[in-house]
Amino acid sequence: MKAARFYDNHDIRIEDIDTPIPNDGEILIDVAWAGICGTDLHEYSVGPLVIPKPERPHASTGDHLPITIGHEFCGHIAQAPDGAVSADGTPLKAGMPVMCDPRLNCQSCFSCNEGSTNTCPSWGFLGLSGGGGGGFSEQVAVRQFMCYPLPEDMQLDHAVLIEPLAVARRAVKQANVPDEKIKDMSILVVGGGPVGFSVLCNLKALGATQVYVSEPTALRQKQCKGWCSRIFNPMQEKVADECRKLTDGKGVDLVFDCAGIEPGMKDGFDALRPKGTYVNVAGWEGPFTVSLLIRSSCKPANKDDKIPMQFFMMKEIDIRTSLAYDDADFAAVVKDFVAGKFAGAESMITARIGLEDVVEQGFEALVKHKDQHSKIIATPKAELLPRKRRNTGKTNGA
Repeated sequence: MKAARFYDNHDIRIEDIDTPIPNDGEILIDVAWAGICGTDLHEYSVGPLVIPKPERPHASTGDHLPITIGHEFCGHIAQAPDGAVSADGTPLKAGMPVMCDPRLNCQSCFSCNEGSTNTCPSWGFLGLSGGGGGGFSEQVAVRQFMCYPLPEDMQLDHAVLIEPLAVARRAVKQANVPDEKIKDMSILVVGGGPVGFSVLCNLKALGATQVYVSEPTALRQKQCKGWCSRIFNPMQEKVADECRKLTDGKGVDLVFDCAGIEPGMKDGFDALRPKGTYVNVAGWEGPFTVSLLIRSSCKPANKDDKIPMQFFMMKEIDIRTSLAYDDADFAAVVKDFVAGKFAGAESMITARIGLEDVVEQGFEALVKHKDQHSKIIATPKAELLPRKRRNTGKTNGA
């Protein structure tokens, strides 16, 4: 079968490889769509970071690069053993459309036994850590209890967004605010890319109305319209000052940092009210450490320093972090997605491409033309691609 294999940064190759053979308790998935995640892009740009190297294979899979990449994927069941059941106990049969939770964990450690499967010491992902393969391929072997059946009429080019929406759901949960109180909070989302947009989708689903976004690119600003109260261009506006104007001078209650860059973090800390909460959702390529910044400067005295201490300490800011999602987060998002609570989220998709084009029209496009794209998804099935020279925004998403 065809698969996109990660060898090194800027080195992903479309190759013919063997179809994965499911282990006991696994089912074989015919991939319909897979999305390029920010983690995938970090690996492509400066990796390998998470992807295991030969000298240190993954703890649970024993695999190392080259590996098939792609952890946001959905499709149809190609093969299921007798008696296979999904995460919610639904019998799994060949031909069923499913969304796949791509995480790998041991199911036996303290974290897993406590339900915190996202913090398992042996955590990993299909599409990053080896195992049954990855989404940028024709087929993947997935543990049966990580599969979630979808309605037969669900557009799978929309359903593939469940994974980043689950990342955002976890982030909102980590703010430690009861769902019923979110609607009364003032919130700043730093970064309007796929994860930031997914946070907006979750906040809207929970009834939040006072939500602001800091995003410099025109395309992503346009996508965020209708999902928030106000959009700031941090290249042209002082984000923190604008937030204070909109909150009677106090600052916002919550910040979700979905950008992972120092100026954005500084704006977020500055915009927070005293005792406000900062939730880091982004993966940082550099260290996340403490420094003392001059209030008017966006640059630290030391290039390795990060957290603006004069806001962090003087405001008693609560810093929280969010890692992927757990079983409950993923299941909740699947349920809400099927119920229509994320209608319109597909507007974050800026390109649908074929698997064979995932390097040049996918990864390279996001690196070289990031201001023109948000989420790019790919399929190994030519029949699912939009018709050539037709710009209707509609696809066969089966």
